[in-house]
Amino acid sequence: MSTIQAIFLGVIQGITEFLPISSTGHLTLAGKLMNLISPENPEKWTAFMAVIQLGTLLAVIVYFWKDLILIAKDFFKENISSRKKIKEQSHNSMMGWFLIIATLPVAIIGLVFKHKIEGVFTKNLYVIAISLIVLAIILAIAEKTGKFNREMKSLKWYDALIVGIAQCFALIPGSSRSGTTITGGLFLGFTRETAARFSFLMSIPAVAASGLLEFYQSLKYINTQGVLNMALGTLAAAIVGYLSIELLLRFLKKNTTFVFIVYRIIVGILILVLLNFGIIQP
Repeated sequence: MSTIQAIFLGVIQGITEFLPISSTGHLTLAGKLMNLISPENPEKWTAFMAVIQLGTLLAVIVYFWKDLILIAKDFFKENISSRKKIKEQSHNSMMGWFLIIATLPVAIIGLVFKHKIEGVFTKNLYVIAISLIVLAIILAIAEKTGKFNREMKSLKWYDALIVGIAQCFALIPGSSRSGTTITGGLFLGFTRETAARFSFLMSIPAVAASGLLEFYQSLKYINTQGVLNMALGTLAAAIVGYLSIELLLRFLKKNTTFVFIVYRIIVGILILVLLNFGIIQP
């Protein structure tokens, strides 16, 4: 992988991580087209994707820095230094609990199916194409049935659990972490912006855990040039990811997600066509 390719993939990661269009799907398609994915060692590609996710992790941490400080401060204060009953805790402290609850399902499923997630299944373009289309249809249903009348302050523990379960479906390549969690939020009646905000916040623990673990495990696969490429790709993902968060939240204040629904269906069909004509391999 060249430096230019690494930066290009970082830009793709930054754009697609927060838009509900699947970063894994787009990165894998790009990797296939550039012949960067080795069928013999798919773990190397999985490691690269996980590491550059740390760039988008940095983006979401920087963007929500003030919120995260308030959540951490009140959570530790009301649960450790000056303990309060759960019902008496502030919204910020409760958000800490909600993020923990939302992370548990994907942590458990991720550990149980770790080898499947890291294997060839993750790179299969048939799976990615079908996932892009199926999630688009489900998101369209959420758009049609959602009430869009709930804000962040109405979030309950069972909402966090349901959205956390929705995040598990993001382990299927092509589904999209933001796509599945935003869809879950819309089904629960949240506004599009609120669903996106909670989606981004709850991505932090999962992305941090997977990214850091994969980085540690990938050390044996990379040389000095590999480290440089990963660093540049991660930096590109961080910068573009920050801009993507800002643009998406602004967009969802006044617009639906139907542009992403249509885009997912088009890309899914395009991948199937390319596969059918043998232009790319599964």
